Amino acid sequence: MRLLWLVVSMRPHPLVRYRTLAALCALLAGLANLRAAAEAPPATETAILAGGCFWGMEELLRKIPGVVSTDVGYEGGQTAHPTYDDVHTGTTGHAEAVRVVFDPKTLSYEDLLEKWYFRMHDPTTKDRQGNDVGTQYRSAIFVTSETQRQIAERVKQRVDASGKWSAPLTTEIVTAGPFTPAEEYHQKYLQKHPDGYTCHYMRN
Repeated sequence: MRLLWLVVSMRPHPLVRYRTLAALCALLAGLANLRAAAEAPPATETAILAGGCFWGMEELLRKIPGVVSTDVGYEGGQTAHPTYDDVHTGTTGHAEAVRVVFDPKTLSYEDLLEKWYFRMHDPTTKDRQGNDVGTQYRSAIFVTSETQRQIAERVKQRVDASGKWSAPLTTEIVTAGPFTPAEEYHQKYLQKHPDGYTCHYMRN
């Protein structure tokens, strides 16, 4: 606004003043738009969830209203760029996980966890889901921000206290590390093989 006042007070030629004012107004409008964009919430958010074999997890997660995309991969281990054969040994520390990109205007992170994630797998069986046994099949939420951590802790406590599960939840809540996408063979596996193996289903 001070710049506008200086332009007016200098009393230049009317055409010069008009063009200068127009340029300054455009500059101020651009700065306002940049500030609004910086303050606006992200168009999408990412969740990384583990709860057993990633085939069945992805098949349920990809159908949730508000989910934009999913892919399966390996998260939470020490080995760089692991393969399925590496992770399957149970020695790399990775979990089979699903990376979920979702629209927070349609689906909140809290609802994703409470209404879907904690219902589609058994979070009380440590390092096991159905017939799959090993640390790679553990229940884990890999958070990407402190806000996600707080929400995940709150939801886990609420589900644990609800009495819906007869044993305490074993779900880990840990900071996400590098996510390594799994081999193409594993992506959307149950879409390619509708009769393929899964131990995931929605509980009441």
